[in-house]
Amino acid sequence: MTDISNSFTKLAFASKTRLGRRHRMPTAQFDADFLGDFIKQRKVDRLVVSSVVPKKSLEVRKAAERTEVLWISPRVKLGVGIDYPKPASIGADRLANAAAVAALYGCPAIVVDFGTAVTFDIVSEERNYIGGVIAPGLEAMTNFLYQRTALLPRLSLREPRTAVGRSTIDAMRAGAVFGYRGLVREIIARIKAERFPRQKVHVIGTGGYAELISAQLPDVEKVHRDLTLDGLRIVANLNA
Repeated sequence: MTDISNSFTKLAFASKTRLGRRHRMPTAQFDADFLGDFIKQRKVDRLVVSSVVPKKSLEVRKAAERTEVLWISPRVKLGVGIDYPKPASIGADRLANAAAVAALYGCPAIVVDFGTAVTFDIVSEERNYIGGVIAPGLEAMTNFLYQRTALLPRLSLREPRTAVGRSTIDAMRAGAVFGYRGLVREIIARIKAERFPRQKVHVIGTGGYAELISAQLPDVEKVHRDLTLDGLRIVANLNA
C-alpha cells in the first residue's frame, strides 16, 4: 500500500485483513529506487497506490516493472458511490478515506484528514461521496507566520498550557492549536447542520495532527492514524 501526498509518503505491506507496520518518509525523497528496494522485502502480488503527486506516480511505474498496480480513482470499485460533478478531480487519498470510513465505521460520515491541507470528506447515508471542504493545513499556517514575519520564530506544535501566551512562542502556539481547533469545530458543525440535521454522523480524524487537534474536540469520534492506507487495503479487496 502506497499513499503519496504532497508532504509525506506512507507505505505498508498488507494482507486482506490487516496492515503491517507503516513506513513514512518525505515525498521529496521517494523515488523508484526506494520503492523497488522496499517491495523486494516481501512477495508482492500487487501495488495499491493513491497519489496526488504526478511526478511521483511516474516513479511508481518505474519501480513496478511487471508487478500489477492498482491506482485509486473513481473508475475502480470503492464500496461507495460518487455523487459529485467532476469525479476525476477528487484526490485519490480522499477516495481512499471515503472507502475506509464507510467500510469501517458506517454512514453518514465525515473524515477530517490533517495533512498538508486539512480536508473534510463527506459520505452520505446512501454511501455516496458527496464532496467536502479544503482548508490550509496547520503546519502550513504556522510556517507562513515564520516565513513572512521578521521576528516570529519557527514553532513546534503541542498542546498550549493557557490561552493567554506569556511569551511569543506560547502566544503563537495558543493561536495555532486553539484557533485551528475552532476552525475544525465550526466546519464540522456547518456540515452537520447543512447535510445531516438530527442525524448521527461518524466523524473520524486521520493524518499528522489529528491526535493533537482532536484531543479536546468531542466532535471527532475517533482518530484512525492509518485510515488512508486501510482504505487502500479495502479497495484492493473490492478489486481482487
